[in-house]
Amino acid sequence: MARSQTHRALPAELLANAEWQEACRGRDFARIFRLVKVKAGIYPSRIAALCGMTPSRVGEIMAGRRGLAHIDVIERVADGLRIPGALLGLAHRPWEIPAPARTEGRWPESVPAVPVQPQRTESAEELDDLLALADGRATRSTLTALRSSVEDYWRRDNAHGGATLRPAVLGHLRYVARLLDSAEGGLRHDLQGVAAELTRLSGWAYFDARQYSAARIHFTQALKLSHTRGDGLFMANVLSCMSLLATYDGNPNDAVTLACRAQDAARAVGEQPLVMSMLHLREAFAHASLRDAEACRQAVDRSRDQYERSRGHEAEAPDWVQYFDETKLLVDTGIAYARLGEPARAEPLITEGLRRENADQQRGRALHAYWLATAQLKLGKLDEACTSAGLALDLTATIDSPRVSGHVRELHRRLLPYAREAPVLAFEQRMRDALG
Repeated sequence: MARSQTHRALPAELLANAEWQEACRGRDFARIFRLVKVKAGIYPSRIAALCGMTPSRVGEIMAGRRGLAHIDVIERVADGLRIPGALLGLAHRPWEIPAPARTEGRWPESVPAVPVQPQRTESAEELDDLLALADGRATRSTLTALRSSVEDYWRRDNAHGGATLRPAVLGHLRYVARLLDSAEGGLRHDLQGVAAELTRLSGWAYFDARQYSAARIHFTQALKLSHTRGDGLFMANVLSCMSLLATYDGNPNDAVTLACRAQDAARAVGEQPLVMSMLHLREAFAHASLRDAEACRQAVDRSRDQYERSRGHEAEAPDWVQYFDETKLLVDTGIAYARLGEPARAEPLITEGLRRENADQQRGRALHAYWLATAQLKLGKLDEACTSAGLALDLTATIDSPRVSGHVRELHRRLLPYAREAPVLAFEQRMRDALG
């Protein structure tokens, strides 16, 4: 059995290989099997054993004399070779989101365990257990303090990026898990809400660190926790995060589905206009990635209409959506158009959004400066694009957000055709100084 698991995980460099991804998109199993043999050292007889085929059939497929058409066989190959479902146009396979390990006595049966990285020693966890016992039972004051901590984490995430917050957030999550052991009634229900929020925040921190698989696991757990407590609006919130993750992870069709499902979840508990406005813009992002101009514009229009409905009722919206104000609507609409490839519509919106934004929103401003530079570059405004890129670079140097720094490096690649131009030379020097 140990031998059968040896080759189950494909090498990361193979999964990132352009030829491999092209072969998967085309479901070219002759090339897929050949690449698995050459790059992963899995020979045809082993492929056959893992995928439930005969060696002769695998040989015929590799020689191009047979193909694979039946979806159940394709799914069997995906599961046997551990090919992520999205690469083959399939839904996520069950093994892509592993069941989190349970720690005896930590999480009550009704609350799914939250995955954490195995970074702590046994003695450290024992010490945490002892300290939790000494703290006694959770109280309303404990709940108030925890909610304040969550709010502070979100402020720090927006100002400085989420990557460095993960250890603290996960530590708080462990603490809430222990408090749930002794909590009852309404207090227990509220603590479950805090646990869901901390789990979503963990997912967001991994997303900002560009660790998309870990982010997906935490978002999935947050979704389960919010479902357990019957919080449909928060489920919509988590689904919207998963939609944005899918957009970044190159799965725009999944992103559309998740955004629409989030809207359904919100409607099921009574439409909240500000929430719906945010969700429609997430849908617009996904349509823009698909280059579906009509669907993108319709989603933007619905977002604007819902925002107008929310005016005067903002205080009735959940705390987690209060960030979505008129400035955010403006700049996100601009980003949707930039993603769609309509820079002339995007540039004035993002410019105005940046003008209005608070200076302490450094991570958001860095992202928005990147999208502004992208739009300006497409409009042929090289000087302005480099100025905006410089703003994004300066802000990136003060935050810890691999997602943002990845955008800046992508922008640099787009500037390469203009490498001899003075504004680009100046930007590259600033980039070397800031990022190394």
